[in-house]
Amino acid sequence: MTSPAASWQLWALLSAAFAALTAIFAKVGIENVNSDVATFIRTCVILCALGAILVATGQWQPLNAISGRSYVFLVLSGLATGGSWICYFRALKLGDAARVAPIDKLSVVLVAVFAAAFLGERLSAANWLGVALICAGAILVAYRG
Repeated sequence: MTSPAASWQLWALLSAAFAALTAIFAKVGIENVNSDVATFIRTCVILCALGAILVATGQWQPLNAISGRSYVFLVLSGLATGGSWICYFRALKLGDAARVAPIDKLSVVLVAVFAAAFLGERLSAANWLGVALICAGAILVAYRG
């Protein structure tokens, strides 16, 4: 029997919960702060917290043990994350958290499309229906009617 801590579903649900808290905390936190400064503060906190976790759990690995290809894609991922955070905080500064977050979650739809197009992943008809429903749901939640 596998441990619940080894379940990707558990970690995905925790990610969703933390993402929801991120939106709420960020919306309150950026009230009188430039969105880019807020993103910088958030990034510093993440860097320090993750560094502490790596050291405390002994998971640090030598940087020269990582392949060049991995570095390229991790740097690209970091740049994409930074772009996402900058845009997300600006959107939160300008809009309601309950409307910004669903549009941000259209990333789920884009991941499915990009994974199929660039990684060769295959989704079933039921999976694509789910993707379409996520898209429609995000639009409906964000709609101001």
